[in-house]
Amino acid sequence: MDRLRLNILLILSLLMAECCQLKAEISFRGAWIATVANIDWPNTESVGYPATQQQELIDILDSLQSIGINAVIFQVRPTADALYWSELEPWSHWLTGIQGYWQDYGGLLSGIDDLYDPLEFITSEAHDRNMQVHAWLNPYRVTISMMDTSQLVSNHLMKRHPEWFWQYGEQWYFEPGLDETRQWICLVVEDIVSRYDIDAIHMDDYFYPYPKPRLPLPDKACFEAHPRGFTDIREWRRNNVNMAIRDISQTIRSTKPWVKFGISPFGVWRNNTRDSIGSATTAGLTNYDNLYADVLLWIREGWIDYVCPQLYWHIGNRAADYNTLAHWWALRVDEANLYHAQKQQQPTNTCQLYIGMAPYRLGSEKEASAWRTGNEIDRQMKINRTIPQIEGECFYSTKPLLQNPLGVCDTIRQYYIQTPDPYDRYTIDTR
Repeated sequence: MDRLRLNILLILSLLMAECCQLKAEISFRGAWIATVANIDWPNTESVGYPATQQQELIDILDSLQSIGINAVIFQVRPTADALYWSELEPWSHWLTGIQGYWQDYGGLLSGIDDLYDPLEFITSEAHDRNMQVHAWLNPYRVTISMMDTSQLVSNHLMKRHPEWFWQYGEQWYFEPGLDETRQWICLVVEDIVSRYDIDAIHMDDYFYPYPKPRLPLPDKACFEAHPRGFTDIREWRRNNVNMAIRDISQTIRSTKPWVKFGISPFGVWRNNTRDSIGSATTAGLTNYDNLYADVLLWIREGWIDYVCPQLYWHIGNRAADYNTLAHWWALRVDEANLYHAQKQQQPTNTCQLYIGMAPYRLGSEKEASAWRTGNEIDRQMKINRTIPQIEGECFYSTKPLLQNPLGVCDTIRQYYIQTPDPYDRYTIDTR
């Protein structure tokens, strides 16, 4: 089947579904819990105090459950560190106060039996509430701008193998072009999947770093030393990330085949000014060209189980319109799934499409009027239910979501809980 016929069939199926007012079943209803820089958890006042942190997690899960959320994406490895017990990487300083240390216990971690494991704790608590837990890892990032290498523990991998890393701007990253770094990331994934009863491994949009003006990536030497047959450094970078995604997928499936692998990429794959199958957008950067993440390839190859593009723009945005992108992802995921099925010459599990949404923008005076008037999330959720390929929604992030800006939590609750009590308004302590 040629591309033109395939596109026509896919477009017709979308139009027929909309004409029949077919409503998409939103089976995955998720929220991100960001731990980097203590965005969502733990609160800065509870850093280093396990009992307080546990109560905060219980409060978060109860609050999310009350509005119909059935999955949490919990950040367990924000910067080559751990918010779980690991013999590979140190406890995160966003959890303990000092990387590798616990304030309550006054020294380097030793008797782990006396402490709690946040990933084990949230997994147990969430499953008791019939909620999924997706362990969220950032594969390449080692520091963020507010950190420096003096904050790393003395036995940190970066200090043992400095040749595996490079600095870009104010941050440090793994060198994606080395086999050793890809193998290390797979080792971390295998360790988590083998020891925890999680439902999925999750990675977001941070692959190669977001580009900075007039600052090239410092990977020319690695490219020249390990070209692997490539002459174009951009193609080489994409291949580096492709191999990582492929190997992580294989690691998960060989360890626990029922554990899913999901990606939440930046919302624009490519603009159609650069690629005929790209979206009708004019985004200043894209997955393919700037982050070197060829997400459609990962779907076509069957490496990922779900994709959750971050559509953090409002309806009518000139550069990246939410409605345009929601339909574009539906069409392209359908096409990629069909390609994969034909390649395998047998029915295969398809990659599911979820949509990442941005309640954090609501009500902010810095945002466009769409985010300040009415409820943009409500408008977007209505669109999602006209696109049958959309099987899930996920909200970034937990803290702003639970502050209920412009009544968004009441809106979500009405969509997810069939018979909400109109007299029971959703509230949460936002201390």
